[in-house]
Amino acid sequence: MRVGLLTGGGDCPGLNAVIRAVTKSLIGLCDAEVVGIEDGFAGLMEQRTRVLDWRSVSGILASGGTILGTSNRANPLATPEAAQLTMANVQALGLDALVAVGGDGTMTIAHGLAQRGLPVVGVPKTIDNDIEGCERSFGFDTAVATVTQALERVQTTGQSHGRVMIVETMGRYAGWIALEAGIAGAADVILLPEIDYDLETVIQVCREREQRQRYTVICIGEGAKMRGGAVSVDRRIADSPDPVRLGGIANRLLWQLQPHLKSEVRATVLGHVQRGGAPTPNDRVLATQFGNEAAQLVLAGEFNRMVTLNQGAMGSISLDSVSGRNRLVPPAHPLLVTARQIGVSLGD
Repeated sequence: MRVGLLTGGGDCPGLNAVIRAVTKSLIGLCDAEVVGIEDGFAGLMEQRTRVLDWRSVSGILASGGTILGTSNRANPLATPEAAQLTMANVQALGLDALVAVGGDGTMTIAHGLAQRGLPVVGVPKTIDNDIEGCERSFGFDTAVATVTQALERVQTTGQSHGRVMIVETMGRYAGWIALEAGIAGAADVILLPEIDYDLETVIQVCREREQRQRYTVICIGEGAKMRGGAVSVDRRIADSPDPVRLGGIANRLLWQLQPHLKSEVRATVLGHVQRGGAPTPNDRVLATQFGNEAAQLVLAGEFNRMVTLNQGAMGSISLDSVSGRNRLVPPAHPLLVTARQIGVSLGD
């Protein structure tokens, strides 16, 4: 058996742990030949590969990023010609199956290739934790830990100077990072893409804290927006499967708040520090489980499916139930209830 393995979309802590687990499981269980495809689907379209053996994946468990490289621009389904070329390359490489590790964009492409006859197994990867059908994706825990530490750090300077400190997280249209990190980092206000904020409500919270505790810490997801407003778009990339890049909402909120407060308002955009660095132990374990489960699906011939975690148990779901969908924070999620009951404002 010859199995291709690629990492698509943005980088994420834990990718190397998946590469290691997929490779070692396939070699150990059936002596398969594992072919690493470089730079995601770009490498598949250009036949850029390397052989992955036991030695090449040893010592990478704790490393951030991906040894194979990745790309969030290459789309083998962009045109009929690109799709045809990609499938021809699959045949030329002699691949019996493909393991694609990535987020919702990668899963959408993987599903499209599966429909064209390529046996595919997907592995969910995103710090945003927004893949449909999977309650927790690797990389998310590391991102939450990074944001939590940032919130703790801005709180001390906020206390010292009597400031309103805004921290902007990643997450796109899902507020999982902002919600969990906001609770873990003791944010006073958590603003999520799923709940449009009322500016007057946020102003009132900051004013009350000016009198009572001098400072306010606000954790805001990059996809959040004011009631009646629009999301803040940082830039658009025409040749990407995900052309709209969000960002800038923290600075927008700064200018919305500053005229109404005595306190100085400062904004911090964490950006790609949330993606980088070594994965937490939880992410290393989860990524290893996902990689091993993907190998099991390949060996069982269960293709056009994505590894998943639900109610703490490993399993799989069909790629067509994931393609083009996002998992958002539901209105009655227990963490939202908890946040409200401990006095955190959600801006509504």
